[in-house]
Amino acid sequence: MTPATSVFGVLRRTTTPRLTRTFFTCQHASKSSATNKTTRRLIGSTASSRSGDGLLSRPPTAFGLTSLGSSLQSGGKSRVKFFPETSDKSVAYWLLGSAASVFGIVVFGGLTRLTESGLSITEWRPVTGSLPPRDASDWDAEFTKYRSSPEFKLLNPHMTLDEFKSIYYMEWTHRIWGRLVGMSFLVPAAYFIARRKVSAPMAGKIVGIAGLVGFQGFLGWWMVKSGLKDDLFAPGSHPRVSQYRLTAHLGTAFLCYTAMLWNGLSILREHKLLADPQAARKLFDRLKSPNLRVFRRSVGALAVLVFCTAMSGGLVAGLDAGLIYNEFPYMGTGLTPPKSELFSDFYSHTSDRSDIWWRNALENPSLVQLDHRILATTTFTSVMGLWAYTKLSPTVKKMLPAACRKGMHGVVGFVCLQVALGISTLLYLVPLPLASAHQAGSLALLSSVIILGGRTWVPRRAARLIQQRLAHSRSRICR
Repeated sequence: MTPATSVFGVLRRTTTPRLTRTFFTCQHASKSSATNKTTRRLIGSTASSRSGDGLLSRPPTAFGLTSLGSSLQSGGKSRVKFFPETSDKSVAYWLLGSAASVFGIVVFGGLTRLTESGLSITEWRPVTGSLPPRDASDWDAEFTKYRSSPEFKLLNPHMTLDEFKSIYYMEWTHRIWGRLVGMSFLVPAAYFIARRKVSAPMAGKIVGIAGLVGFQGFLGWWMVKSGLKDDLFAPGSHPRVSQYRLTAHLGTAFLCYTAMLWNGLSILREHKLLADPQAARKLFDRLKSPNLRVFRRSVGALAVLVFCTAMSGGLVAGLDAGLIYNEFPYMGTGLTPPKSELFSDFYSHTSDRSDIWWRNALENPSLVQLDHRILATTTFTSVMGLWAYTKLSPTVKKMLPAACRKGMHGVVGFVCLQVALGISTLLYLVPLPLASAHQAGSLALLSSVIILGGRTWVPRRAARLIQQRLAHSRSRICR
């Protein structure tokens, strides 16, 4: 062997890596194997230490060794969860069905108000009042109670028993519907929670909605009670329920409906996103883009604006403010009534007139109608401006997902319909069909904005679950 050959052989042995068995061993597997060996040694030592007591014949689970080994492998963080990670789809369908029922009772409540039937039942009997009068004596007793009310004395002194029956059945149907909404929500809610069909956060939300439904029933009687006492309105004036209580009753119904609709849609969207975590992550990255920040915040502000406009409509209904200035866009000789009419001293209750501003804004029919017009015009302008922003901004037009664009188109359609219904209701002196459709349109417009928000806002909990699914998938690939 030549010297050159020997030198070359030495260099080859020193520079070439040695392919030992450890070179082909996965480091994660070796760590797992070491953990398993540690567990087996611990089990063996425990068993040998207790063999003298005759305990060796017991199965390993008798000493909790199975759970001990699993806790060692999971880092001691294993725990049993009472609620699942995601709610069942049946819960979503139940919530959406409850929302539809609330939508219907809101519209029917508007009809009860428009037909002046709300004060026909002068008592609140949640249990015994579930059945209507059965015979002539029962009807005479109910009619006698109604004849002692301010509404009969001032408005309906010539009402017959048959006419009373028609308004009585309207109010009775509204109350029975309310009880059915409560029972159809409380009983399934208890079942879904007991059967662990909902996640922990959703269980808390359902309990909150149930409390809101019960509070809504109390507000309904509190509102009716305000129209049965002479001391709650000026002597000789038109007997009506308090516009404050009416608006509170309407607002709580809107909140119940919105909560049911939002949570039902959230469950369905969560299932759809978890079905394809990779696509969901790409969608979230797109929605989280700074280029869509203005659009996301505008949708939230638009939802608040629509709700406030609907509540101002409740004040209009409570004061019968739609029966004055039945023209548009003018109010008398100008766009607004005279300042002396808008801020009249008549509505002030203090000697220094310190409450003249807010009293007129909430109790003066002229100013209340003007406020509703301003809010409605602002809502329409905001919707059309946001729609134009999605069309004229090249960045937003490129980044906005197709589902959000369709949702925006739906909001535009509903706001145009609602404006047309509102103007028609005013021009034709609040006819029953148009007024009822206008109230339903306000809830439909709010629904469209909520649906748009569900497609635009990134749900934090769903994003966290998707991140966990993707991390779990990567860990399985590594193994």
